[in-house]
Amino acid sequence: MTVQTASSAPVVRLYGGWRRQRGIGMWGLDAVSTAVVLLCFLGPLLLAAASVRLGLMSAGPALLVAGLTTARVGGVPLGVVAQRRARWTWGTLRGHRSGRFGANAPDGGRAMPAPLDRVRVVPVGSGRGEPFALVHDPGAGTLTVALRCAASSTWLVDGADADGWVSAWHSWLAALGYLPAVRWVGVVVDTAPEAGTSLREGVLQRLDAGAPADVRALLRELVDRSPGAAAEVRTWVTVSFDEGLLGGAARRQVDEQQRGAEADRLMTGLESALGSCGVTVLGRAGVRDLVRAVRTAYDPVARGDLDRHRPDRGQPDLQWEEAAPVAVEDDWDSFRHDSGTSVSWGWQEAPRQQVTSQVLSRLLSPGRHAKRVALLYRPLPAADAARTLESEVNAAAFRDAYRRAQRRDETARDVTDREQARRAAHEEAMGAGVVLLSVYVTTTVTDPALLPEAVADVEARADQSKIRLRKLYGGQAAGFATTLPLGVHPARLARSRRNSR
Repeated sequence: MTVQTASSAPVVRLYGGWRRQRGIGMWGLDAVSTAVVLLCFLGPLLLAAASVRLGLMSAGPALLVAGLTTARVGGVPLGVVAQRRARWTWGTLRGHRSGRFGANAPDGGRAMPAPLDRVRVVPVGSGRGEPFALVHDPGAGTLTVALRCAASSTWLVDGADADGWVSAWHSWLAALGYLPAVRWVGVVVDTAPEAGTSLREGVLQRLDAGAPADVRALLRELVDRSPGAAAEVRTWVTVSFDEGLLGGAARRQVDEQQRGAEADRLMTGLESALGSCGVTVLGRAGVRDLVRAVRTAYDPVARGDLDRHRPDRGQPDLQWEEAAPVAVEDDWDSFRHDSGTSVSWGWQEAPRQQVTSQVLSRLLSPGRHAKRVALLYRPLPAADAARTLESEVNAAAFRDAYRRAQRRDETARDVTDREQARRAAHEEAMGAGVVLLSVYVTTTVTDPALLPEAVADVEARADQSKIRLRKLYGGQAAGFATTLPLGVHPARLARSRRNSR
């Protein structure tokens, strides 16, 4: 009988995971909310010192503001929920929830639905002779380049290789802190049931008419059933550059072609470094690649037709205008578009425990319904990373001192949060980078009756990955656009909309 000892057991490498920014705050609030609540209490007291009547008159509004700031609905401040609902109602009254585009658009209508209404895709040349597409978003001030990649599964390789890929990916992200022109990086994993058009054409064209009838029937049956057992997986890595910093401050007035040449130079180094992260770069996305990705997202039934579209066979190449949907309707908890209905989530809470290299495998793996998962990384400049982490350590120390002053017992979460803040600062001092990470998920069905099943599947996969997702109520259109390989980031949407008015 063979006994496996503890020393011979395989060692599973654990990672520290992620930590949510907290800052200096009391009562579980952030710094801004804490300042608002303190002003709500101090304001009436100061007014009462001058006039009791003024103090009493201001007490009611102050308590209302403090209540809206401290109350939570599903972890979201009540004031934010009320503001979101008010904006939704105002947009509904103004007719912004639905729209028609393309040939179905009214005169003077927009070419694409918001927030893609100002996005332009420009083909630019490459130093290697291969043109690629440059996605220009003037509202956010970004230029995005998308890479078509083939990622290797961590389930099919040795654990040491997977750990090496994670380490190389960490080094790749850390190097972005020394590239001020890079605003953020996105990884989009698009999975969907295989349409089967390529397989059908390849088999039926080679089927011999003289073959036995039962053999021909068997092959046709296998072709018909193969899409249900196969999946299409497309992986994109998008790099968004600040158009004001691309090429230096002295070249702020250059055109898109010149900025494209500078982006081409920066992308050459970034592409070569991705090879050690378990990713094979197939090439930079062209206009046709982005049109297909956007068009199939809005109209999933057209996936097979676009697979059969071959410019090398004399068919005209796809243009950016063809990516627009015919009609969309943005509901409070779903998004209807052409032949599909979608639901989008945002990342609410990361795993609290230490994680392995396969923590997101279940969420990213294909399922019965089309799904897109976008991981957005905003690298902090190397000069700001140390200052940010030191402020987090000081904030944890402030909360600890405040707890001791109130003579409250220390909870396990307080201890863990303080240790994570110190460990992150120590790792940064040893050369690690700091990035702000957010995750967005969108699932799409062609039959609205299957939407509850698709929603349950995504939420179950998120639970298996030890993360918490929250539906983007009132922001489904923004979440849908975020999971496209176009470099859209929700953190910049509100500010870009304000600047465009």
